[in-house]
Amino acid sequence: ALGAHEVQVQAWGGSEAQYVETGRTIARLDARVTVKIPITEDGVRAARHLTREGKSITLTALYATHQAVTASALGVAYAAPYLGRLGDAGRDGQAIVRQMQAIVRSSDAPTRILVASIRSVDDIAGLVADGLDTFTFSPAIAEQLFSDSLTLQAADTFEEHAAAPQIRG
Repeated sequence: ALGAHEVQVQAWGGSEAQYVETGRTIARLDARVTVKIPITEDGVRAARHLTREGKSITLTALYATHQAVTASALGVAYAAPYLGRLGDAGRDGQAIVRQMQAIVRSSDAPTRILVASIRSVDDIAGLVADGLDTFTFSPAIAEQLFSDSLTLQAADTFEEHAAAPQIRG
């Protein structure tokens, strides 16, 4: 009703059978639902079953480039690395996500990299410059997309000039 084209919902259960069961239940909610499953051994097996059934799947919690190979080999809709958490773990999250994108691009799979755990708008801008185009981020990050101090100052100046009396000569 709010105009969403897609909604992602996390499956649970911890085992292949339970991920398949909860994934099927989630997928029945609406045709716009994509089922999220962690990229564990059981999660990958469940994703294989659900993908073969035509369900839209996101493999989540990617932390290593080789996991993008697995996701694209399965042909899931999305592979979701956690950029901020990679950095928290002392890894170069930007480099890892870029490598994941290169892996997916080199395959014939429909898989897209869905970058999660975004900590700044600069992270988004840098990744967009490298061809990534799918992100999930908090409302605070969304607000940052519109809050550059120079832009806000310029907008205020425009308004002041528009409100000032016009001098006619």
